[in-house]
Amino acid sequence: MTTTGGDATLPEPRPGLELYDTTLRDGTQREGVTLSVEDKLRVARRMDELGVAYIEGGWPGSNPKDTEFFARAADGQLVLEHATLVAFGMTRGAGRRAEDDPLIQGLLAARTEAICVVGKSWGYHVDEALGVPREENLAMVADSIQHLRSLGKRVFFDAEHFFDGFARDQAYAREVVLTAAEAGAECVVLCDTNGGAMPWDVTEIVHGLVGELPCDVGLHFHDDGGCAVANSLLGIEAGAIHVQGTANGLGERCGNANLFTILADLQLKRRVPLVSPAQLERLTDISHSIAELCNQTTPSVSPYVGHTAFSHKAGLHASALAKAPDMYNHIDPEEVGNRQRLVVSELAGRSNIVLKAKEFGLDLDDATARRVLAEVKDREAEGWSYEAADASFELLLRRVADLLPEHAEPFRSLHYRVNVAGGDGNALPGDGPAEAILAVEVGGERRLGAGEGNGPVDALDHAFRNAVNGTWPQLDRVALSDYKVRILEAGSAAGAPGPGTHATTRVLVSSTDGAQMWDTVGVHHNVVEASWLALSDAYTHAILRVDWDT
Repeated sequence: MTTTGGDATLPEPRPGLELYDTTLRDGTQREGVTLSVEDKLRVARRMDELGVAYIEGGWPGSNPKDTEFFARAADGQLVLEHATLVAFGMTRGAGRRAEDDPLIQGLLAARTEAICVVGKSWGYHVDEALGVPREENLAMVADSIQHLRSLGKRVFFDAEHFFDGFARDQAYAREVVLTAAEAGAECVVLCDTNGGAMPWDVTEIVHGLVGELPCDVGLHFHDDGGCAVANSLLGIEAGAIHVQGTANGLGERCGNANLFTILADLQLKRRVPLVSPAQLERLTDISHSIAELCNQTTPSVSPYVGHTAFSHKAGLHASALAKAPDMYNHIDPEEVGNRQRLVVSELAGRSNIVLKAKEFGLDLDDATARRVLAEVKDREAEGWSYEAADASFELLLRRVADLLPEHAEPFRSLHYRVNVAGGDGNALPGDGPAEAILAVEVGGERRLGAGEGNGPVDALDHAFRNAVNGTWPQLDRVALSDYKVRILEAGSAAGAPGPGTHATTRVLVSSTDGAQMWDTVGVHHNVVEASWLALSDAYTHAILRVDWDT
């Protein structure tokens, strides 16, 4: 069977096409992206939820966080339903035996079924960067793969700088990848490490190697030339069956190939069934939540998942869309969990509310969904965002839809005051803790609590717990596990003493009781108030969830 587009007839892609996610390793090279171990576990769960075949967790042994990530994964704290976890590392060092190499030992200590080793495929790098004979580099590649295979590991080989190497020293680049394949690599991944490969070269090179190598051929493109996704798609057409990329195109410099775009292009345009339709419908939600976890702006103009990917101004588009939504949309936005937007009068989005409510076990009628949507839109205009704050959204939904049990709001915030010492530049860490006094109403009774902490948020947390004083035992197990602040409006208000001093801030708080984790959000021009709003939702969710779960 063939697929026809215009005058061209395309061969069917080879069966077994695999998506390989490298967000947790290559994606974290993006400037400004720093993930905690808990963040890495959550990103991995979200990518597994999407249905990718492989998740590269990082480089065990290279830093404490990656080592801890793999240890926790191996101990059962990361259960993947669809993906295979992969550990990434280098070939053995020059002059060492593979079995004695500490980096190889670190890979084995990660206890993953699959391992990806990277090696030089550009002779220039072997000569100048490694400073070893080219024959030794070939031996480093072969020995590492053979040793790992002898221990029962599945091995992928990343041919670093392959396309630059092929352009400048074709014979040696070809010898490196052939060595890796003959040593037992399951897949040889052709890497465009500098991101400068062009589509008109990729097709010919990949096609030639697919016919030559006795193993699968994979692709790994960076986007420095703006062609990472295009190169990935063309490489697949040329016969590659393994393609690497990152969530939202995260990565060093201009980023990696955007795995979300590749997935949607292949499944919706090329009709390659990579994930289930239900998984594809979560694409936008997963994209936005990972952006929040990585402390990045949620995608705006990104294909398929961007906030503006299906937005239209009023006028010609609006009148046409009212008659037939597909007139100005290249796909149905709901296929990827996004929605059509009319910039002046937004008429779509109720389905997103209804679907999200079903996740919480709630059925909304049309009128209620409209009320919830209106509230969400009003709050979005103020800077609120619920993509990565499901707990806050569930509370908002239940409040607007009047789905909270009678008298279910456990407490009402009355007022608080926070004092923070500092300013002389000589204080040592831990000196002068913040102090907070907080008043809340519980069951019609005014409660007052005071607390000290390492900063205003920690002080407020202690003050609240002292105020409620064991009223809800479940709060004893609740702890704040992560805290992120984002500036939404950097410009200062009129009369402000300096740029950005009156900026609106959004705070994302992650909480856990040891068994589950939930996220809440707060928005305000005062960062302490934004933090308290997020904390309040975190407490409320922990208290009320006991009733919801039963």
